[in-house]
Amino acid sequence: MFLNETIPLYINKFVSSQSGIFGSDIAAAAIVLVASVVIAFIADILFEKFFLHYAAKTKYDCDDLIVKALKKPIFYTISFVGAFIAAEIIFPGNVAVEVIMGLLLTALGIVWVLALLRIDKILFKHVFAGIVRKTESKMDDELLPLFKNIIDVLIVFFGILAILKGVWDADILPLFASAGIVGLAVAFAAQDTISQFFGGISIYFDQPFKKGDRIEIDDGEIGIVEEVGIRSTRIKNLYNNMIVIPNSIIANSKVTNYTSPEETMMVKVTIGVAYGSDVQKVKDILTDIAKSTNFVLDDPAPYVRFDNHGDFSLDFAIIMWVTHPGEKFTVINEVNTKINAEFEKEGIEIPFPVRTIIRQN
Repeated sequence: MFLNETIPLYINKFVSSQSGIFGSDIAAAAIVLVASVVIAFIADILFEKFFLHYAAKTKYDCDDLIVKALKKPIFYTISFVGAFIAAEIIFPGNVAVEVIMGLLLTALGIVWVLALLRIDKILFKHVFAGIVRKTESKMDDELLPLFKNIIDVLIVFFGILAILKGVWDADILPLFASAGIVGLAVAFAAQDTISQFFGGISIYFDQPFKKGDRIEIDDGEIGIVEEVGIRSTRIKNLYNNMIVIPNSIIANSKVTNYTSPEETMMVKVTIGVAYGSDVQKVKDILTDIAKSTNFVLDDPAPYVRFDNHGDFSLDFAIIMWVTHPGEKFTVINEVNTKINAEFEKEGIEIPFPVRTIIRQN
């Protein structure tokens, strides 16, 4: 076990440059020790009477808790620095004393790691939790504990590395190598989960849709978004069934959002009539049907378009707009019902494909 000699080296240089001022090493050590204790108590009083006093006047709870979390670590740090310098003045280069100081430094490092973990908990509980509660998405509520745990692990990991390297001068490169190997093994074993997780992250930040939007994905599935989670997205389809789709699939699929950027939606109904039909009459009938159909907007006004001379029919398209995508199928049903009734009444024929077969002897 070998201590990191950097700190003792700087202390010895400082003590050597100040030799003769205090008369003896014991007097110098005593003055440093007393001064550090006095400064520690002054800092403690400042935290108690000043920082905590003003933090209590704010409308936030987190600042009070953070000040309390820093109060003792700072007190211990100032006191220990004085004790460490005093020990180096009286017992320079003493291995036993340096080992004891190393153990105390390790304890101080642990105190600071615990303080940082406490501050991390305060921030996520009192600051970030309040922010995510204001959003409509539930994904950030699910991600919050995950991010907190990741930061906790990083604090502990780098805290241990700082203690090993800064106090005991240990070789930390094998630890990084081991961490990399373990990380690769975990990533390989959980690649599906990781891809779904990052798919959820991309959905959260890109926000192609949100809860309540009506969407259609590549396979033609249409539904209303019920929940966007870390691993999957749940949509309720037209049959009132819940469909769970992994985020990795949605993140790499073409998604049509019928609700965003606005809910107003165009509805198109096509119909073919027999050749020889009065085109203007057909257009007038279809226009009247569109205007008299429930949920069809007056602005933009519906209109009829003569699309094509088809193989068996003259093809028309009725273009209408509705306020909400959910009204689309109701409008299509009503329009087709009215078309059938009006065409039958007006004697307009809706043709069907006819094929003539010629046989030769």
